[in-house]
Amino acid sequence: MARILSIDYGDARTGLAVSDPSGFLASGIGYIKTSGLTQVAADCIKKAEELGCELILVGHPINMNGTLGPRSEKARLFADMIREKTTIEVKLIDERLTTVCAYTYMHQTGTRKKAQRQIVDTLSAEIMLQNYLDAQRKN
Repeated sequence: MARILSIDYGDARTGLAVSDPSGFLASGIGYIKTSGLTQVAADCIKKAEELGCELILVGHPINMNGTLGPRSEKARLFADMIREKTTIEVKLIDERLTTVCAYTYMHQTGTRKKAQRQIVDTLSAEIMLQNYLDAQRKN
């Protein structure tokens, strides 16, 4: 299985995670300071190419009731920008509750509040990717 890059696009930071080559484990690899859709899309493509990824997952923030809001539209626009600039396959993936899970995990592990802001986006991307990998193995 090829490596996969997971992206949790955010207004301030965009979290990144990558799978191991076997497609078993997701690892957070940091974040990009968000400086506009176009620049972040270019930075994400560069990272995916450096890592030899064959798939890019973009978090799709769907509302809990299944409706699509402004954040969803921004994620779709971001995914489309990446698709236009690379041959790597791009998929939107439901990211509901990944940030809640990330904060829960950080709370349980005693992560200080100041540190939480710096890692929540990366951890969210990692959780989203691990969920995807687990689902792929089940199928």
